[in-house]
Amino acid sequence: MATRSKAERTVVDSVAGSVGNMERRASAGDRSARAKFAIVLLAVLLGVTVLLSLASGASDASALAVARDWLFPSMSDGSPLSERDRIIVYDIRLPRVVLGVLIGSALAVSGAVMQGLFRNPLADPGLVGVSAGAGLGAIVVIVLGGTMLGPLLAILDIYTLPLAAFAGGLATTLILYRVATRRGQTSIATMLLAGIALGAMAGAFSGIMVYLADDRQLRDLTFWGLGSLAGATWTKIAAAGPIIALALIASPFLARGLNALALGEAAAHHLGIPVQRFKNVAIVSVAAATGASVAVSGGIGFVGIVVPHLLRLLIGPDNRYLLPASALLGASMLLLADAISRIIVAPAELPIGIITAAVGGPFFLWILLRKRGLLDL
Repeated sequence: MATRSKAERTVVDSVAGSVGNMERRASAGDRSARAKFAIVLLAVLLGVTVLLSLASGASDASALAVARDWLFPSMSDGSPLSERDRIIVYDIRLPRVVLGVLIGSALAVSGAVMQGLFRNPLADPGLVGVSAGAGLGAIVVIVLGGTMLGPLLAILDIYTLPLAAFAGGLATTLILYRVATRRGQTSIATMLLAGIALGAMAGAFSGIMVYLADDRQLRDLTFWGLGSLAGATWTKIAAAGPIIALALIASPFLARGLNALALGEAAAHHLGIPVQRFKNVAIVSVAAATGASVAVSGGIGFVGIVVPHLLRLLIGPDNRYLLPASALLGASMLLLADAISRIIVAPAELPIGIITAAVGGPFFLWILLRKRGLLDL
C-alpha cells in the first residue's frame, strides 16, 4: 500500500511538472507575441511621429500635405506643398527628423545594452558619465580644432568631432566597467558613484576648455551643452550617421549574449558565450553610439533609462525584442520632445535636453523608490 502511494505521488509530481512546463511555455509564447505586436505598434507610432515632426512649426504645411507629397509626388494638380514649404520640409526639417531618429535610437539602445551588461536597470550613458566623457572629447575638438588639433582636422575632416566624442565615451565606459565590476559582479552603488566621479572629472576638464574658448566658441558650447537638434544638416548626418548606424546594426547580435549574461558570467560562459570578447564589443558599441550622438546633438539625457525601463514593464526583459523596441520608442520619444521644444516657446526654441531632463528626472526617482519598495506599483 505504501509502495502504491509512493508511485501515485511520483505520477502526480510528474504530471504537475509537465503542466507547469506547459504553462511556462504558454506564458513565454504570450509574452513573445505581445512583444512582436508592440514592435509593430511602435513602428507605426514612429511613422506617425515622423509625419507630425515634419509638419510642426511655422510653415503652413500639414501632416496630410506632407504625406500626400511623399506618396504622390507627381500629382496632376501639382504638389500639395508650395515651393517655400518644400524647402522648409525637405531642407530644414527632414535632416532634423533623420538626426532625431538616429540619436533617439542610439541613446535608447545604448541604455538597454548598458543595463544588460551591468545587469541593473539604472545604467544609462548620461547618468554614469559616458555622455560627459564623450562631451569632453567633442569640446576639446571644438576649442582646439583651429590650433593644436588643426592637422588632425585636416586629415579626418567632418569625422573628427564624432571620432573624438567616441574616444571620450569609450575611455569613460572602460574605466567605469573596471571600477564597478569585481569578480563578475557589478555593484550598483559603486557604478553610480564612479559615474558621478567620472562625470565630475570630465566636467572639470570641460570647464578648462570652456575657459580657453573665445566668444564664438563659448556661445556655441553653451547651446550645444543643453542638447538640441536645431543645427541638423546633411553634413552632420554624413559624419555621425554611419557610426550610429553601425552600432545600431550590431545591437541585435548582442541580444543572445545579454540574455545569457542575465544568468551571470559563469553561466554565460557555459552557454557558449565568449564573455570577455562580448563585453568588449558591447562597450565599443555603446561608446560609438553615445559618442557620435553627443558630438552632433550635445547633452540629451534620460532617454537611455526611460525607454528600456518602460519597455521591460510592457514586453519583458528578452533582449531579442527589447533592443529593436527600444530603438523605435527612443526615436519616437526624441522626435516628440523635439516637437515640444519647437512649439512650447514659439517662435523661439527650447533646448531639447531640458525637455528630456524634465521628464526623465522624476522617472529616475520613481525607479529608485520602486526598487527600495517605497512604491507598491
